[in-house]
Amino acid sequence: MTALILAIDCGNSRLKWGLHGSAGWRAQGKLDYAGLQGFAEQLRAQPRADRVVAVNVAGPLVGEAVAAAVAALGIPQHWVKSQSAQYGVRNLYDHPEQLGADRWAALIGARTLHDGACLVVCAGTATTVDILDAEGSFQGGLILPGVELMCRVLAANTAQLPLADGKFAGLPRNTRDAIVSGCLQAQAGAIERMFEQVAALPGAACLVGGGAAGQFFDMLRMPKRRIDNLVLEGLARIGREITP
Repeated sequence: MTALILAIDCGNSRLKWGLHGSAGWRAQGKLDYAGLQGFAEQLRAQPRADRVVAVNVAGPLVGEAVAAAVAALGIPQHWVKSQSAQYGVRNLYDHPEQLGADRWAALIGARTLHDGACLVVCAGTATTVDILDAEGSFQGGLILPGVELMCRVLAANTAQLPLADGKFAGLPRNTRDAIVSGCLQAQAGAIERMFEQVAALPGAACLVGGGAAGQFFDMLRMPKRRIDNLVLEGLARIGREITP
């Protein structure tokens, strides 16, 4: 019988979780860290998982709080760390253990969903843009500020530019639209330049996930696929392989 896996992604800004079983995702949710004290009660409203597979890039305090909430339910837990090789993905980072564990999980999720070369994009507080070749080797990638962070940094470090609530325009004609459009073009441009390195490979595609992905997904000019949460997909794959 297929195990019911509770996947937990403690990201930079919020927690995402999902229950994965034999038929796929049974439930998913997200939680701001301000409401973390209610996480255990939220989990009690769901079917009891057989195991928890989690990743944390939010710092030790968040990790400890989530671990305590899971422990209160008596569910075995596994916290993912980056490896040199795992589940069809090989890590070519100079120091494999220094690769963010969330990026590692997203690469495993991408490999599970796409059997070929791909660009793996996770758009949140930061945007990561990683190349996975057809053999499953992570060749390297970028980290850049996410869309909202780009806008905030621009407003915080210039004397007369506002925190923009504008909209995208091909030829912006006001300052707010110019800021938002510039930040979105920067995201899309970085992704498209990275995709050039795999574009000629058979079946190459760009897999895009993360809460900010919808802001620029339609701008991307390459074969692409929107995935709700690549990190959770990778955690579910890891959870299926763990020996009880």
